[in-house]
Amino acid sequence: MPAWEDTLLPGQNGDVLELDELWSFVQKKTQECWLWVALCRRTRQVVAYAVGDRGQAGAMSLREHVPDDNRRRATRSDFWLAYEGAFPRRTHRFCGKQEGETNHVERFFGTLRVRLSRLVRRTYSFSKRIERHLDAIHFFLTNYNLAIKATMR
Repeated sequence: MPAWEDTLLPGQNGDVLELDELWSFVQKKTQECWLWVALCRRTRQVVAYAVGDRGQAGAMSLREHVPDDNRRRATRSDFWLAYEGAFPRRTHRFCGKQEGETNHVERFFGTLRVRLSRLVRRTYSFSKRIERHLDAIHFFLTNYNLAIKATMR
């Protein structure tokens, strides 16, 4: 697998990152696992992702995984308060669903659930080990970014 940075198109002025989190589980539904994603609105690539809890630590982990050339980009998210402490106020804006500022990341999660069955809420295809869960997510997101990069050259 290529390095994560090699799957990304370069950032440009005016890029906006849409942020959201997706629920999944490992072994049983009481063992929650949240996937945090930062999606570039222009390229539709997943710029960064993190897996963890749904609290402040998960949002901070996502922020730490955002590449340096995208750190100062504008960000948009829903009103989940964990984003408030993780992303700077000067570039981050909270938006309601009706504003359409997070439409692309919400649509991406629909695609992700269809193509990666272990992320479906009611499924027989679930991960039994966290390592395999993370591997499947990383594999899918890497290939997703590479496919977009190949078409936009």
